[in-house]
Order: sequence, then C-alpha cells, then structure tokens
Amino acid sequence: MVEFAIVAPVLFFFFFAAFEFCRVAMIRHTVDNAVYEGCRDAIIPGATANMARTRAEAILGTLGLNGYDVTVTPAVIDNTTPEVTVEVDVRLDANTFVPPQFTGGRRITRVLTMQRETVN
Repeated sequence: MVEFAIVAPVLFFFFFAAFEFCRVAMIRHTVDNAVYEGCRDAIIPGATANMARTRAEAILGTLGLNGYDVTVTPAVIDNTTPEVTVEVDVRLDANTFVPPQFTGGRRITRVLTMQRETVN
C-alpha cells in the first residue's frame, strides 16, 4: 500500500505529461498542414483570402482546436498579387486536455509565403 502511494503519483504524472506532449506534437503538425493547405488554396488563379482562411480553419477543425488566429496577407488577392502569406497562431492553453502545466502561455505559430500561380 505504501509503495503504491509513493509510485502512483509519479506514474500518473509521467503518463499525463507524455499525453500532453503528444497532443502538442499533434497540434504542431496540424498547424503546419493548415498553413500549407491554406497557402496552396490562395495561390491558384481566382482564389480569395477568405478561401485560404476557410481551408486553414477546416484543417484546424479536424482536431477541434480553439483559440487560434488565421491571417492571410494580402487581405485582397487579385491577378497582380505576386505572393500570398498565411500565418496560423494557436494558443496551447486553450487546446490541451489536461491542465496546462507545461504549455501554459505558449503558442505555436507557423508562417508560409508562396508565389502565386499566374496565367500569361
């Protein structure tokens, strides 16, 4: 009984810490994918900034993420726009399953810039 009382808290601590770090890795990879896919949607002819934002938010929604910001620059994309930048910023406090002891106040931010596809 005494052995269990000593070992159990340490075991649960490591279990939940591993769970939280795996969740952070999964969020990081999802943010990478959301930035890439949002930018890919924005660089095709006829695309709009709203299309890129919607695509990135759809990918972030696959994990049920909250507390994120998606920024597309420029806000208006037309035929003369040379490149598009998509930035996704996710607050980890709002997206962990356990209390944010390791990730409190931290963010995952990814930025990608791609040249637009043009038709000559």
